Amino acid sequence: MITQLDKIQTITQAITDNISQVIIGKEAVIEKLLICLCAKGHVLIEDVPGIGKTTLVHALSKSLDLDFKRIQFTVDLMPSDITGFNMYHPKHGEFIFQQGAIMSNLILADEINRSSPKTQSALLEVMSEQQVSVDGQTYEVPSPFMVLATQNAIEYLGTFPLPEAQLDRFLMKIKLGYPNLSEEKQILELDSQKEIKDKLTTILSKDDVLWLQEQVNDVECHDSIKKYIVEILAATREHDKITVGASPRAGQMLLKASKAKALLNGRNYVVVDDVKSLVIDVLAHRMSAPSDVNLSSELTNILKAIVAPK
Repeated sequence: MITQLDKIQTITQAITDNISQVIIGKEAVIEKLLICLCAKGHVLIEDVPGIGKTTLVHALSKSLDLDFKRIQFTVDLMPSDITGFNMYHPKHGEFIFQQGAIMSNLILADEINRSSPKTQSALLEVMSEQQVSVDGQTYEVPSPFMVLATQNAIEYLGTFPLPEAQLDRFLMKIKLGYPNLSEEKQILELDSQKEIKDKLTTILSKDDVLWLQEQVNDVECHDSIKKYIVEILAATREHDKITVGASPRAGQMLLKASKAKALLNGRNYVVVDDVKSLVIDVLAHRMSAPSDVNLSSELTNILKAIVAPK
């Protein structure tokens, strides 16, 4: 296992270095993408336009030898464009299924909040069950499968907020944030986008990704840390400022993400800091509170109030 852990750390660093040629100073964000990949989860990246959301996803896709498709979400995008549809072929005298864009390993759902809720809902089944149903027939998507969605902040015109059921399908909701002064100077000195993308190399094969996902299942988590996660969930439900607290499924997702983080950091066991570092990214978007309540701040306060296991 030690040899495998060393191999995983080497892989993690190689992908991080590769993507960092394009996305400057965002190693923590890259790690979160890799955690979602290893945990078989999906990720929602929300931030202002021009911050590098789409470039980040393209850089990840270049690092992985997986089939990649981009779906540009617009107001006129139809659910069948995503899932596929049955078309009648006179020559064969029957309906034949035409695959939608979702039939791929990595999906960039670009500006997902620019399409109608009806179209957004076309992703619900496939994100939870890795299959689509068309006219009563079920079709499995290839494995591994991951949706990386981007959206602009909802205060921008022409957007539709994602419904709660859709948000719950994402393992994490993350932000890139603006670069600092030094990082922004490095960005200004970068070559053209084409030249940057040409620098990126493929690090992992499909079998490598599947292998990594399997390794997450072997990561141990002590009962005291599981109890700690349960206490965090309970605190969100009992909080007087939080309308809807974290669900049991949110707890399962937090545990899975913590195991993936431990693995990528060369450990076969979860520590408290794995959980703490992911609480906001995994839980906040699954909860509800009045508009004047900052859920990230309240979760931080909850973590301060709960005694963590040693």
